[in-house]
Amino acid sequence: MPEIEEKKPTSEALLHDATISPRDDRRFRGKAMRSVVPYKEHATWKIAPDRPDPIDLLEKFNKGRVEELIPIRWGRMAQSPFTFYRGSAALMAYDLASSPSIKVRVQACGDCHLFNFGAFATPERNIVFDINDFDETLPAPWEWDLKRLAVSFVLAARDNGIKPKYQAAAAEAVARSYREKTDEYAHTSLLDIWYSRIDWTKVIEQTSDPNLQKERKDRLKQAMKRTTQDHYFPKLTEQIDGQFMIKDSPPLIYHWKDKSFIDQFRNAIPAYRDSLQEDKRRLFDRYKLTDVAVKVVGIGSVGTMCGVALFLAPDNEPLLLQIKEASESVLEPYAGKSEFANHGHRVIAGQRIAQSASDIFLGWTQFENGKNFYIRQLRDTKVKPEVELWEGAEMVSGAEFMGAVLARAHARAGDSAVLSGYLGHSDEFDRAIADFAMSYADQTEKDHAALTAAIRSGRIKAVSETEAES
Repeated sequence: MPEIEEKKPTSEALLHDATISPRDDRRFRGKAMRSVVPYKEHATWKIAPDRPDPIDLLEKFNKGRVEELIPIRWGRMAQSPFTFYRGSAALMAYDLASSPSIKVRVQACGDCHLFNFGAFATPERNIVFDINDFDETLPAPWEWDLKRLAVSFVLAARDNGIKPKYQAAAAEAVARSYREKTDEYAHTSLLDIWYSRIDWTKVIEQTSDPNLQKERKDRLKQAMKRTTQDHYFPKLTEQIDGQFMIKDSPPLIYHWKDKSFIDQFRNAIPAYRDSLQEDKRRLFDRYKLTDVAVKVVGIGSVGTMCGVALFLAPDNEPLLLQIKEASESVLEPYAGKSEFANHGHRVIAGQRIAQSASDIFLGWTQFENGKNFYIRQLRDTKVKPEVELWEGAEMVSGAEFMGAVLARAHARAGDSAVLSGYLGHSDEFDRAIADFAMSYADQTEKDHAALTAAIRSGRIKAVSETEAES
């Protein structure tokens, strides 16, 4: 496989102005950047002459993954251009690194596509809607998240067979909503931005389509019924010789060949405990580890070492924790190295910065083999967007909603005044992002075709879960 040259970071800028600088001054600085990076420069996607073969680049990021799981990763990515996109954040990071930017940083999600948003329960048991995946989070240019989200709407619309005019309208809606919400946050106090949350139940109440409103109510109702005690514990475990164990369901859930996984996790628990807040440590101490199994998740994460751990308190009260390996963010070759030695710490710190509310059991640790991990509760009242039901109008509405959510996440650590000054009040920037999104979606379809060709030729081995089970 040919060596892939990594692009070097171009900026070490702070996320915000550390001086007591008036909003109007910061807005003026942003406005001045329009002449440096005109909106029209965002509109075009041009493939770099030295762009590596997309399969070569993605194979590079398979290094260190569990070998027998990599064909499942390729199989999931091969299903459609959109699933390919969801598993190829590293490829888009390479492409975005040379795209126009005003060099203003935020705490970027790093893999900002629409399926990495959703509703979930806060520690107070309220239901909020927010970004919910931060595996690739890093301080990075704000444009990267926005463009990745806009492209994801184009590809999702194409998956649903929606007409091109709605594809472009959805991408434009992402940018418009982001711009308008950023302007609102530019006039909001820092504390009010930090306290801002999006109540999912209110969103459901305001859903204009009665069928979609009912669907959202039903899904939330089902999610709230699926408690760890009454749903996931009996579904995922079984009693063997009087002891509760996680059920094997290969190839997606299984126990490792030897005891190395559970032994390393057991030895890493003290470091994880230390990463929790003091009061949460007291709560965690009431549970005892019972079992650990490998659990394959997502698309981009397939092949990394991920698992589920079962803890029990007295009276067999369960706690199910998800263990996810954390390696270098795909943004780091282009935005600079993380300040954290442990990449699990990087993920958790970024999540706490950008997310309006986070799981009480969020923490990080390291195994004896040097691998970094972060840990959280497994499926705590989570509701995914019902994207498969969206037609043109719903796709545009969803884009508006998530563009606003992204603006709130960026406002927590970035400088909305500078961004608002740059974005202005016209729709010129919005249309530029829509043009880019349509062009880059075309590129993704070509890259997906390259993957399917590699599979047909035998260069890449890909299997579906059905094939893996047989």
